[in-house]
Amino acid sequence: MAVGAKNAPSGALAEIPSAIGHLSSVPRFAGLVIPVMGRDMPNQDTVHPVLTGLGFRSGSRVAIFHADDVGMCHGANAAFQELSRLGSISCGAVMVPCPWFAEVAEMAAAERSLDLGVHLTLTSEWTSYRWGPISTTSRSSGLFDEGGYFWRRLPMLASHVVPEAAELEMRAQIEKALASGIDVTHLDTHMGAALLPQLIGIYVRLGREYKLPILLPKQILEYTSVLDFAGISLDGYLETLAGLEADGWPLVDHFRMTPGVPSAESDRTYRDLVAGLPPGLTMVALHPNTSGDIEAIVPAKAHFRTDEYRLLTDQEFRRFMSRQGIETIGFRALRDLLRRRLGELQFNRI
Repeated sequence: MAVGAKNAPSGALAEIPSAIGHLSSVPRFAGLVIPVMGRDMPNQDTVHPVLTGLGFRSGSRVAIFHADDVGMCHGANAAFQELSRLGSISCGAVMVPCPWFAEVAEMAAAERSLDLGVHLTLTSEWTSYRWGPISTTSRSSGLFDEGGYFWRRLPMLASHVVPEAAELEMRAQIEKALASGIDVTHLDTHMGAALLPQLIGIYVRLGREYKLPILLPKQILEYTSVLDFAGISLDGYLETLAGLEADGWPLVDHFRMTPGVPSAESDRTYRDLVAGLPPGLTMVALHPNTSGDIEAIVPAKAHFRTDEYRLLTDQEFRRFMSRQGIETIGFRALRDLLRRRLGELQFNRI
């Protein structure tokens, strides 16, 4: 399916809640009990099996600095590669259906040290730069709109998707990444789509089948509050978490994301974000992009991504990050921990 980049009308993006926003306006979900931030979180006296399994103290502040949307455009790929080499980010995830996937696959084949997962993609949010499924062209799948592209918003996907078709699509994306030679380290999901109530069981099952860690934050409202989840039920989420933890699956405690602020506020805002990371394991979902194509894709918000790239390449900001006493890991470390635990479990059953 051909996808072209065009300049979007300046007001077009106002239709969609920002995929990169503030950690605020936390929605309420009927029937869902969520742990209060700061309670039941790791401290010096509580054993944290993921952190201790990785060799850290239970009360440590450990972060995964993650590049989302790799493969969406060339600028995202270039930023991921450069920032990985600098150590400013520790890993990223690729959008397999997007136009620049092939470049990422070639990059990953040449640099085996790159820590890269699959950013399972079932939505296509921009106005004039779009993508669709790789597994089907059937409208009965409920995966795409009248133009043949993924739905732009989660509620649209939720009201149309056929779960069996979504499973085939997510599986096809994983298999294509593996077949391209990418050493897939984890699964996460673009705009949180795989966490829809009718899809989360599939998402978990794929993680189990491929023996890969999945992004499923324990502090769920830190995740859904920055995404398009208003009105979408999260019933059963805590039971899913409990099942994964019981089986030794390594999960992140906290979630933070690209703040999406004016350029003049970016330095202070990112310093506050880094300095304020809590004890435990935090996933920081970043969206760095070099200048060039992103300004045509999303003119009104391109600076969110280019400012992030600028800061993460800035020596003074990187020195600031190194002084905060935060340990960093990528998802490859979690994958290795998971597979080691699964191997031990299998051995103990023999």
